[in-house]
Amino acid sequence: MSTLLDVSELHWLLDIVQSIDVGVVVLDREYRIQVWNSFMENHSGRPASQVSQRSMLELFPEIDQAWFTSKVETARMLGTRVFTIWEQRPYLLRFSNYQPITGLADHMYQNVTILPLRTVNASTGHVCLIIYDVTNVAVNKLQLEAANAQLQQLALHDGLTGLLNRRHWESCLEREFSRHTRYNNPASLVIFDIDHFKQLNDTYGHQAGDEVIRQVAALTRGMVRETDYAGRYGGEEFAILLTDTSLEGAALFAERLRQAVERLEIAYDKYLLRCSISLGVACIHGSMTGYPLLIEAADKALYRSKQAGRNRVTLSGAATAH
Repeated sequence: MSTLLDVSELHWLLDIVQSIDVGVVVLDREYRIQVWNSFMENHSGRPASQVSQRSMLELFPEIDQAWFTSKVETARMLGTRVFTIWEQRPYLLRFSNYQPITGLADHMYQNVTILPLRTVNASTGHVCLIIYDVTNVAVNKLQLEAANAQLQQLALHDGLTGLLNRRHWESCLEREFSRHTRYNNPASLVIFDIDHFKQLNDTYGHQAGDEVIRQVAALTRGMVRETDYAGRYGGEEFAILLTDTSLEGAALFAERLRQAVERLEIAYDKYLLRCSISLGVACIHGSMTGYPLLIEAADKALYRSKQAGRNRVTLSGAATAH
């Protein structure tokens, strides 16, 4: 009677293994497949009869063999469970994702538990892999991270131009000014605005004005270095902090930018729009006690560019230059 009960219990156990919604795989010491449940059949497209006694490493070349065998041998040697999660490695076996709710993922994200299986004499020969489909969890987390990154982007950048917004740009300027104070690194500020912008808006409309701002911003973004900070200071006014740059170097940059904008042709509706910019340039120096004084110096230079007829560069404390 007890033998019949044991056989019955074994049948139930096998039925459970086949029915549960996780992958169950048993491997011998040579990584040959001994157990392959229906979850594995359904997602791999390979029936148990086709994979039985064959090496899992040969059947699935996408497995990182060095990484996987290290995990399995650690479980065998220590006799304890070993876990892998999708955030460390998205999957063990590349199965397609067929869940419509998580259609943003083309593969199944997986967590894996590796269990050492002991024999009656306490030796560890086989291991059991339990493979969990965690695609819902993974996609939700990835979408949340992407949304947070987008919110962060919006918090730091101007929506129209993609340049740094004024608040974040000023925090970068403050940080760079502190760096100059500690290490005496040179840094220069270029402030410019688009000449006669109100007249352009009044003539062609605000959408045309927005397109001019976008195009000038894109041109500016393409000319600055990764270490520089370009921001929209307000309306049609822009500011660029040039790190590790002397006043002379900033003047050369400003003149190149002025000429590039002057050559820029902006197609809008049936019009081909052109514009120019006026620029003021200032460099951090020892008598400045805070970053607002650098902004003030560059802004005064910009004002002198406008007073002198616009479409020109003026250096702080110097005459205007074309």
